[in-house]
Amino acid sequence: MLPRVLFICGSLNQTRQMHKIAQQMPHCEATYSPYYCDGLVELLRKTGILDFTILGWSRRKECLRYLRANGLPVDHEGKHGPYDLVVTCSDVIVPRNITKTKVVAVQEGITDPELFWYWARRFLPFIPRWTSGTAWTGTSNQYDQMCVASEGYRQLFARRGGDASKMVVTGIPNFDNCREYVSNTFPHKGFVLVCTSDARETLKLDSRKRFLKKALRIAASRPLVFKLHPNEDWTRAETEIRALAPNALIYTKGCAEEMVANCDVLVCQYSTLAFVGVALRKEVHSYYTQVELDRLLPVQHGRAAEEIARVCKSILEPMPVAVPNQSRLAERSLGVTA
Repeated sequence: MLPRVLFICGSLNQTRQMHKIAQQMPHCEATYSPYYCDGLVELLRKTGILDFTILGWSRRKECLRYLRANGLPVDHEGKHGPYDLVVTCSDVIVPRNITKTKVVAVQEGITDPELFWYWARRFLPFIPRWTSGTAWTGTSNQYDQMCVASEGYRQLFARRGGDASKMVVTGIPNFDNCREYVSNTFPHKGFVLVCTSDARETLKLDSRKRFLKKALRIAASRPLVFKLHPNEDWTRAETEIRALAPNALIYTKGCAEEMVANCDVLVCQYSTLAFVGVALRKEVHSYYTQVELDRLLPVQHGRAAEEIARVCKSILEPMPVAVPNQSRLAERSLGVTA
């Protein structure tokens, strides 16, 4: 019988990443589930309080729509286990029904900064990890291996409390070969791209007016293109932009990575798109420093899904299987592989 593997998805980006990994594991019986929880968190989810997270119904619908469109089998909340392995998009919440199963956690992208709730939990450990968003990614240690974007992130998660010996630098699908976005059909070039965030929707302090004025100063007389975050209030965002930049182009849909590839300057907040800009040698303005972005940049080898699948195979099979060479991947953590 083939090994049974449950892939726990989340946002559309995370769901696509899980699918790419599963495609590299043809000798397994792959099943998928939207992100889920239990206990008190599940009660909160049912009230709608957590709708702004990947536990919310809108993200679940996106995930299920993708899975069904691709004809992928769904086991909602992993109820039809047991499974030989669980591959999850996040360890911020670890459901009870997978705690006795082998688990591989996969980093999605850039993580939230160390703001109030991060430091609150640092001093008050009883505060749940999920209150600070993805800032506590990698620190549950409730996994057998965690696949991370770069050596910089491995060190960051270890500093925050993660077990570095369980972390493997594999790169992350969708951001392991940013060069692929250069060839695209997006009609505009030579503009300043402003990518907004869902900071307000996810209960972070954020002054949109101050951010927009900063973007206008950077753009000067150059054309402005805005790409709105899929999780933010588009009507409110468009109204705010039109008040200060009435001639700007505003996109709510489309491939943001391709827009980054065509721009001259990228202005963003808390977004993994900053890594695309750095990898493609763009001028990047972000809430993270250039030094931080360079240090954390995902490895650019185009093989993240394959490398993660090898890590999964090493756990499923009794014979040791070579996992990615850490020093070799660390050396490639900056720049773009041609």
